[in-house]
Amino acid sequence: MRIPSTFTGALSASLLAATALAAAAPTGAGPDAQGRAGEWAQWRGPNRDGISTETGWSYRWPANGPRKLWSRSIGSGYAAVAVSGGRVFAMGNRKNVDTVWCLDAATGQVIWKHAYACKAGTWKGPRVAPLVDGERVYTFSRDGRLLCLAVATGRVIWFRDLRKALALRIPRHGLACHPLLVDNMLILEVGARDGSVVALDKLTGRVIWQAGREACGYSSPVLCTIGRQRCVIVFTGSAVVAHRLSDGKPMWRVPWKTPYECSIATPIVAGDKVFVSAAYDMGCALLEVSPGGAKTVWRNKRMSNHLSGCVLWKGHLYGFDGSEKKNSKAFLKCMDLATGKVLWSVGGMGKGSLMVADGKLIILSESGELCIAEASPQGYRPLARARVLSGTCWTMPVLAGGRIYCRSYEGTLVCVDVSGRRPAASSNEQPARSRADIKPKGTEQ
Repeated sequence: MRIPSTFTGALSASLLAATALAAAAPTGAGPDAQGRAGEWAQWRGPNRDGISTETGWSYRWPANGPRKLWSRSIGSGYAAVAVSGGRVFAMGNRKNVDTVWCLDAATGQVIWKHAYACKAGTWKGPRVAPLVDGERVYTFSRDGRLLCLAVATGRVIWFRDLRKALALRIPRHGLACHPLLVDNMLILEVGARDGSVVALDKLTGRVIWQAGREACGYSSPVLCTIGRQRCVIVFTGSAVVAHRLSDGKPMWRVPWKTPYECSIATPIVAGDKVFVSAAYDMGCALLEVSPGGAKTVWRNKRMSNHLSGCVLWKGHLYGFDGSEKKNSKAFLKCMDLATGKVLWSVGGMGKGSLMVADGKLIILSESGELCIAEASPQGYRPLARARVLSGTCWTMPVLAGGRIYCRSYEGTLVCVDVSGRRPAASSNEQPARSRADIKPKGTEQ
């Protein structure tokens, strides 16, 4: 098929050490995904953990908020952006047409775009962030179209309609798995009848292996080393499963049947521990893993990640706990990874999302406020807060090169300046609207 292009204790100490090692260890992603300044080339950043290595950016904004450099309408959806080589890669859907955008990171000007027919579905638009690997960028649609495009021009290098090729059983809300790039393989959970997890050759799209018989969820796989064996941890709609990287053979399985298969948050790996979380009354758990299996260290319902996952920073998890029920309250919480104890909780941001950079939380609230706070287990310590978007914001913000990129479901992508550099006198760029009161609302212990 041709697609047209339109151009606390001992455990706490060991987990703290494991966190540091996990943050430093590469995921196997390509050269552009390994943490150079200004790079955020894949889902959840350089090491697929929601942590940026960038320093020197500033939360000391003007009274009227950070300077807005540009904004662009890209179409509806939830896909986060990727940033690499001075370019922003984004996705959106308009009138049942997906568009992959390549934009100038500084100006938002279109460098190229590539469009193809794709039904928007319920909760319209793509879910999956582009993945940049050198001269190639990979995208994955909600209906199973996997594309490899040239970074320079948007030319289609190869294309696989996995729905047809692998007889996929598309989940009710569409496919949402962010491809994991390891060595020469792209690894995805797709829910195929002959293997729910698939590894494809990144240069050709050829199937290398298929494995598993699990219900397809909405989470994304992560790389983990168990003993001396590299494996892939997949949080499916029915279980947490470890697959051997070399051939996909399942190593162990922990049952986890989330209602409606809505396992969404990406697992977090810290040494020989794996953290998972889901809403729908499932809660969260810390697993201790080995080549022979996995056992539960603790499990509770104090952190239910519905739409976005936690970030692990210095032995503590930061994330949004909330129910899937309409109009239910959500709380940003800090949880001790070793014990599952909640150390603090704050409301007022809805079901937001976050990342960590230079010891600070970069938070996008559900209503479009950009919030900066210290990543501290001692309490919620806000540093700055300003409205940058309107509409519904469930997508993780991205810091890259002194800029923060945020998007709304309705389709606005905005870029604000946090470089700390003073703008030129002739600049016409507009500040985001600031909020004077940065005190947390609805605190809960």
